[in-house]
Amino acid sequence: FLSQTPWLWNTRQCWNGYPYQPLMPDLHYYYIVELSFYWSLMFSQFIDVKRKDFGIMFTHHIVTVTLITFSYVTNLTRVGTLILCLHDAADIVLEAAKMANYCKCQKLSDLLFLTFAIVFIVSRLGIYPLWILNTTLFELYEALGNFPALWVFNVLLMVLQILHCFWSYLIIKAAYKAISKGKVAKDARSDVESSSDEEETVPRSKVLHSTIATNGTSGANGTNGYLTGGTCSEEH
Repeated sequence: FLSQTPWLWNTRQCWNGYPYQPLMPDLHYYYIVELSFYWSLMFSQFIDVKRKDFGIMFTHHIVTVTLITFSYVTNLTRVGTLILCLHDAADIVLEAAKMANYCKCQKLSDLLFLTFAIVFIVSRLGIYPLWILNTTLFELYEALGNFPALWVFNVLLMVLQILHCFWSYLIIKAAYKAISKGKVAKDARSDVESSSDEEETVPRSKVLHSTIATNGTSGANGTNGYLTGGTCSEEH
């Protein structure tokens, strides 16, 4: 959808004709799907494993849902699609790293995590301020002047940037551990799910990885349908 829009390549196109910009069906569905996704994250956080950055993640979900809703209501949807796409780019690699971790493919998980760290830092600390904040703080003001929605929108975007800086610090710490120790033993960014915290509370003598499945289940089938005796080849 974005590849066919002029504002992907020229952010000043986000403000041409504003606020009288037509709401295209593809843009509408893009917004609805993203808003549904972040609402689901907000509610599922209360029934998921509670993590150290629960408060930060909850703040992020509140800000994100508010931003999506506010930009839709005020028809700031063109720049909104750029923000959504930019944030989704890193999440794709993050979810792949989680799946590799669940499948016990440690080397693949570490490689994907390091890739995620690079994509996250480049997109959130580089492209986001130079591309998104530049157009919302300066190009928008030049094109339309001062109006209340501009400041509300930019304050919410700046809160996101503060969260980006906080998570980047945690990701860099985890990436450093991965390089120095050869694996992501304990992920500092709790959104990369790992059972390492729980496993450390169990004496190693009681954990027989070849015969006992993770998460406390045992038997022939193991956890989530995976055989307990099978592990992923590290060549993967």
